[in-house]
Amino acid sequence: MERNKFNFTVKAIEALPVPEKGKRTYYRDSQTRGLWLQVRDSGTKTFQFYRKIEGNPERISMGRFPDMNVFQARQKADEHNAAIARGENPADRARSERKQDRFVDLFQKYLEMHAKPYKKTWKEDESRFRRYLTGWKDRKLPSIRKSHVQKLHADTGKERGPYAANRLLSLLHGVFEKAREWGFEGPNPCQGVKKFKERSRERFIQADELPRFFQSLAHEPNADLRDFFLVCLLTGARRANVQAMRWEHVNLERGTWTIPGESTKTGDDYTVTLSNPVVEILEGRKPETGQGWVFPSSGKSGHIVEPKTAWKRILERAGIEDLRIHDLRRTLGSWEASTGASLTVIGKTLHHKNVDTTAIYARLNLDPVRQAVDRAVDAMLTAGGVSGGGEGGNVIDFQGGKKAVKNG
Repeated sequence: MERNKFNFTVKAIEALPVPEKGKRTYYRDSQTRGLWLQVRDSGTKTFQFYRKIEGNPERISMGRFPDMNVFQARQKADEHNAAIARGENPADRARSERKQDRFVDLFQKYLEMHAKPYKKTWKEDESRFRRYLTGWKDRKLPSIRKSHVQKLHADTGKERGPYAANRLLSLLHGVFEKAREWGFEGPNPCQGVKKFKERSRERFIQADELPRFFQSLAHEPNADLRDFFLVCLLTGARRANVQAMRWEHVNLERGTWTIPGESTKTGDDYTVTLSNPVVEILEGRKPETGQGWVFPSSGKSGHIVEPKTAWKRILERAGIEDLRIHDLRRTLGSWEASTGASLTVIGKTLHHKNVDTTAIYARLNLDPVRQAVDRAVDAMLTAGGVSGGGEGGNVIDFQGGKKAVKNG
């Protein structure tokens, strides 16, 4: 190997012979420790750093000759030697940098170092990656251009609508801003990509739709999902919160359900008032232990996650179109408004994050909220052809595990 050791110069490197097909030749610089040159059978010459670190051989590719000249190669090798002297392994850093070149690795770093510690909606970010970005996972960051983002945004808007496309664009923008903060030197490819105009959604279950909706629910064979949709509708709570509802947070005697702060957008505990029909539904479901998920599932999370199939089935039976599960939350607020509840009480019911009225919400007790919820629930049940809750009125019978809706 000593015969392959010489003082690297441009002239000497250019004069090196090309090895036989299928072979590689390595040369060692006599001036700088650890600096090597690999010559392939294609004639490609690559500077490498090679040393044993803590007894383990480590090899780092640094750049091709002549794009990287001898002076630059020696300078880079000196940096690696200095790192070793400090007790570091420059190969670890090189491996990490190679991983960060891939979009999937950047996104995982974004999740672990930013989204999970600081965003309550990090699971939504993870879901958007699975839904829209798996095709990008092996892309190198420098290869992602503004035109790629524009196409993805446009395709998502066409297939999923402007809201989904805009949320995806916001996520991508945030991911690349973090990449730049962590040392990525390229531009943010989302910069200058215009969002779609969004219209505020005002959909809720109308009076003429309620009878069909309740009738369809009564014929839903999956009792767990039937109860789930009823609780979503009659509490106005967010779907994710109802999915993750736990018995230890429910007090059926007081008719309250406390959502812990780690599950709310504001970070504060939030108490939901439970109307008589909701208390009755939950009493019929409560296990003897009084612990665990209210809507359990055999999936990884342990509770209901994506009841889309049942929801589609219910809407088809009811002949109702363009209604989302989130619209159930809006439905309660709309019926509260139609039965005379103030905007303040509606905000308290739905736990809106309105900075102008937060102080007022905090001073309200649950009595006016309970009255408003009860009135709205009774009005919905009446309009739907179902007997009202009223003062302890029975709305739903539990017979043989199947729910039967009584007519008023």
